[in-house]
Amino acid sequence: MKLTTPLATKLGLKYPFVSAPMFLISNKEMIVAAAEAGILGSMPSLNARTSEQLREDLAWIRQRTDRAFAINMTIGLTKPERIEADMALCIEFEVPVLITSYGNPTALVKQAHEHGRTVFHDVIGLQHGRKAVAAGVDGIIAVAAGAGGHAGLVSPYVLIPWLKEELGVPILAAGCISDGRQVVASLSLGAQLCYIGTRFIASTECGAVDAYKQKIVDAGPEDILYTDAVSGIHANFLKSTVPEGFTPDRSPDGSKRWKDIWSAGQGVALIDAVKPMGAIVEDLVREAHDTLAGFGI
Repeated sequence: MKLTTPLATKLGLKYPFVSAPMFLISNKEMIVAAAEAGILGSMPSLNARTSEQLREDLAWIRQRTDRAFAINMTIGLTKPERIEADMALCIEFEVPVLITSYGNPTALVKQAHEHGRTVFHDVIGLQHGRKAVAAGVDGIIAVAAGAGGHAGLVSPYVLIPWLKEELGVPILAAGCISDGRQVVASLSLGAQLCYIGTRFIASTECGAVDAYKQKIVDAGPEDILYTDAVSGIHANFLKSTVPEGFTPDRSPDGSKRWKDIWSAGQGVALIDAVKPMGAIVEDLVREAHDTLAGFGI
C-alpha cells in the first residue's frame, strides 16, 4: 500500500509528512533534507534574524532543491514591517506553502492566493479553526494535547476528526507523532498530513545543541511540563529546563528565553536516537507499513 494522501500528492510529496517549524532550531538545512526525503520541510521566518538573512536562506534553499517547502509566519509575534518584507521574499522565491500562526491570517492568505500559494494555519480548537477557514486558509493544523510548543488540551483522537467534520478543509495532525504507528493512527482519523516536530529535533540537521537533542532521546512523557510561565500561552517544555519564579514575557526579548528553555512534546517517549532526517523518514515509513501489514492491509 502506498503511503500517501491527496494533499501530499498535490504538494508533490512522496510521503504525507511535514517537518514542523520550530522556533530557533528549524533551519535551511532541515528544509533541504526534508525535501530530499520527500516530505515538506519548514522553518519560522524569524529563525532568520533579519529579512536580509531570510533572503540568503531562501536563495541557499532554492540553489539546492526545486521541491516544495514552507515558511512559517508568526503573525502576532512579528512586527508588521517584518511580515511584509518576509512575505515579499516568499513570493519572490516562490515558496509554495505558508504556515501562519498566532494571529489573523486573512491578509497573508489573500496575498498568497494571488500568487497561487497554499496556506495552512495552526489552531488548538474549533473557534480559531472557524476564523481561519473564514480567512480562506487551505488547511488547518490541529495542534492536539501533548504536542511540543504551544499545544492545546484536546486529544488527537477527538481533535482531528472533529475539526475535519466541522470545518470541511484538509486537516494536518500535530502532536505526539513519533513513529509509524502514530502516522497510521493520524491518517485513519482523517488527517491529510502528519505534522511532526519533536521527532525531528533529534536529527543531525536540526539546529538544536547536542545537549538538547540528547534530552529528547533520554526523556519520557512525564518529563514534559505544560505551562504558561514562559510566554504567557500554555506550551509544552522539557521540565528540567524551565526555571521557577519568573514572569511570562511575550515580547521579542522574552522570546530569547527559548534558547535555554527547550520545547518538546510527549512524543519523546518513542525517540531513542539522533539520526539524519532521511533515516527518520525511512523509519516512519517502514513502521507505518509494518503497522498496516499487521492489519492485513
